[in-house]
Amino acid sequence: MATADISKSSPALKDELDIVIPTIRNLDFLEMWRPFFQPYHLIIVQDGDPSKTIKVPEGFDYELYNRNDINKILGPKASCISFKDSACRCFGYMVSKKKYIFTIDDDCFVAKDPTGKEINALEQHIKNLLTPSTPFFFNTLYDPYREGADFVRGYPFSLREGAPTAVSHGLWLNIPDYDAPTQLVKPRERNTRFVDAVMTIPKGTLFPMCGMNLAFDRELIGPAMYFGLMGDGQPIGRYDDMWAGWCTKVICDHLGLGIKTGLPYIWHSKASNPFVNLKKEYKGIYWQEELIPFFQSATLSKDADTVQKCYLELSKQVKAKLGKVDEYFSKLADAMVTWIEAWDELNPTSGVLIGVPNGAAK
Repeated sequence: MATADISKSSPALKDELDIVIPTIRNLDFLEMWRPFFQPYHLIIVQDGDPSKTIKVPEGFDYELYNRNDINKILGPKASCISFKDSACRCFGYMVSKKKYIFTIDDDCFVAKDPTGKEINALEQHIKNLLTPSTPFFFNTLYDPYREGADFVRGYPFSLREGAPTAVSHGLWLNIPDYDAPTQLVKPRERNTRFVDAVMTIPKGTLFPMCGMNLAFDRELIGPAMYFGLMGDGQPIGRYDDMWAGWCTKVICDHLGLGIKTGLPYIWHSKASNPFVNLKKEYKGIYWQEELIPFFQSATLSKDADTVQKCYLELSKQVKAKLGKVDEYFSKLADAMVTWIEAWDELNPTSGVLIGVPNGAAK
């Protein structure tokens, strides 16, 4: 039988998890989430004009950082944190002192399952993170650690212990996470399909990570969750979470960690302007044809036995190979190094030795 089934009594992790929210507006959306979020500490990263006052509903425990705070805390290293882009959220990951992070956008509301029951997205993310992943062999019943499921016939017993889960990637009802060209040709399309499943993304397979309904084990993978240089002063936007996802997946594959996707769903309430998005994305749409093969072929050395070492090795490859695509990637590679330096300054006890398990490294 599969072990580690916590579906009946999931720990709340109230003292071990921070909720990170990037925003440019008042956080009235928190009222809908109050029954689920109020016990937790919020880290709010204010994007844009630091002189604007962001109002947070009463009763929430939170800390709020604006650009002035980021500059004060990081000094010259603040250059690695994006401005006027939701990528600024990763500053919240850096200053958190908790083991787990859940991040959500301020236009995401509580979804309902097919029975009409409100979905506690945070509870499902915690279930995903606290049960192992199966990146090395696909289980056709999806997550074998879920109540009512197990490993199917033919699944190797030597792999049934699974791998630690580093990332839980949730999905969205209503407005899909589409790029600008797809938005333009399908302006009225809405996602109404609720698929009651969680699966591990197989080793060696990349995926487009969306940051608006995402949780991760900060101690296992936090230093790789850098959302890059996006927004103001940069030639690209809306690729921040995908960049972090590609880097994270390469590192998880190397270190023998797992990433789950599927449940939980949130209700994505607002479609961003496709014409504005196209302006932000158009170079990324072109560049991703180079980026995907790069990440598909990226390898890390056996000496890279911490996330930080992995990330620094990856930054060198970004500069050497993607720097030829555009000088932006040389700048991004430098920012990746700055990010790790800033992370280690604020988190001097991080850099846990994970080691490369047999058969995990490429």
